[in-house]
Amino acid sequence: MSATHLVHHDRTRGVTTLTLDSPANRNALSTALVAELSEGLRRAEGDDGVRAVVLTHTGTTFCAGADLKDPPDPAALVALLRGIVALRKPVVARVDGHVRAGGLGLVGACDIAAASARASFAFTEVRIGVAPAVISMPLLPRVDPRAVARYYLTGERFDAAEAARIGLVTVAADGPDSVDTALEPVLDGLRRSAPHALAETKKLLTVKVLQALDRDAEALTALSARLFASDQAREGMTAFLERRDPAWVL
Repeated sequence: MSATHLVHHDRTRGVTTLTLDSPANRNALSTALVAELSEGLRRAEGDDGVRAVVLTHTGTTFCAGADLKDPPDPAALVALLRGIVALRKPVVARVDGHVRAGGLGLVGACDIAAASARASFAFTEVRIGVAPAVISMPLLPRVDPRAVARYYLTGERFDAAEAARIGLVTVAADGPDSVDTALEPVLDGLRRSAPHALAETKKLLTVKVLQALDRDAEALTALSARLFASDQAREGMTAFLERRDPAWVL
């Protein structure tokens, strides 16, 4: 297995696995991680021997959201999400841990997602004074509207079974060690599928998501930048880093 600093690359039987490995910040979306993951996707796109991509992680956290100490440029995050959606090859999320905030955008951008019983999910943006703006583009076309309203507005945590019920993930594995078992038929099916047919079928499935990205990217990028620069966001992020409640909590 070869490795970059924060993302490992491995290819087995036509499936490239990109593994987030940034334990210092729980695989948060830093400037460097976004750049390396984007590069890994470009490499997979250009490799005719790759049939599909699996996105997974080391440690107990799939992705903790944006790195508050080194957040990526919102435009770079949009480009990463669009890169997953527009990739000619299916992208499969393998989630075996916690997913927060921007990490849910990665899951939502993937074509198929499997989560283990160890997985948990939360849109925590409102609790630090921002909004799930950029990640809404791949999520809102795919996730149940009533459920996403609840979890966007409250920041509540929910489990893999609920994530599957609302359409955030494709399958919730029965036990903590069964996510790979759940993915076996998925990867077998992708390996048996003709590459050109996969690419054209993915185009059919991603039309609405790509429309949202192309239509809303500028406005939501601006909204994200404005919110992150606000006084409430500064208080929320400071409180998070200091492990205390922000000033607005009643």
